[in-house]
Amino acid sequence: MARHESYKEYGACCSTLRKSSAMHVTRHSQIIDPRLLDQLWTLYVRAYLPMAQDTVTHEMLERPEFVAQLTLETNRAWVVWEGSRPVAMTLIATDVRSTRWLSELYFEKHFPERMKAGQVHYIVWAVVDPDHVATGAVIHLGKQALAAEAQDGALLVFDTPESNQPKETGGSAELLIRLARMVSEAELLPITVQRYFAIDFGQGRSPLYAAGTAGAELGSGTAGAELGSGTAGAELGSGTAGAELGYGDERVLSG
Repeated sequence: MARHESYKEYGACCSTLRKSSAMHVTRHSQIIDPRLLDQLWTLYVRAYLPMAQDTVTHEMLERPEFVAQLTLETNRAWVVWEGSRPVAMTLIATDVRSTRWLSELYFEKHFPERMKAGQVHYIVWAVVDPDHVATGAVIHLGKQALAAEAQDGALLVFDTPESNQPKETGGSAELLIRLARMVSEAELLPITVQRYFAIDFGQGRSPLYAAGTAGAELGSGTAGAELGSGTAGAELGSGTAGAELGYGDERVLSG
């Protein structure tokens, strides 16, 4: 098994934390070594490609953003190696203000003390090579990374697509809480659910209105008031009448 004799070439901080006859785990921050970045990118793409094909959201980062996340000082990466090949990896953000995925305002409102203490952390990604899902790599990765989170007293936030979490119980959430309870007492807190919808205009039926003059009925002028402004607009937009569509005074229909 190849050993990493010089950890400086792998980033500003790297240490070997666990070894066995088959696998060992390393911890990294601010990774700058091009060869290691190439290896981790290859692992990331191999692991994420099936999900990218089955999930409506853009789950997979482009390489520049992937590299940027690995170079952030407040992010820490854990990598499981089999010999000289990385087979599993997770990246955890310890400052959610530096990520674009979580709303710091939400956590300041709902978990103010944890935010103030810097304990709200986020799993940016957790990936396992498809050939190593059943080899124990997940346990190696989870126990090491989650032990550090437990030591910090973190509120560790994660999200998972429906393909990995088809219902509220089981799935990725169940796997993570079981791993967490291997290293500490822990509770699983459901936070929110986001749903995606589509309006399908491709059914072959003729439109009720053609673009142009008739569109004015939806767009401007007196007729436009039926949907856009004034008293009639209240039927779709606000106040008591708006409640007929189920959202009361809330104006945002999609994020």
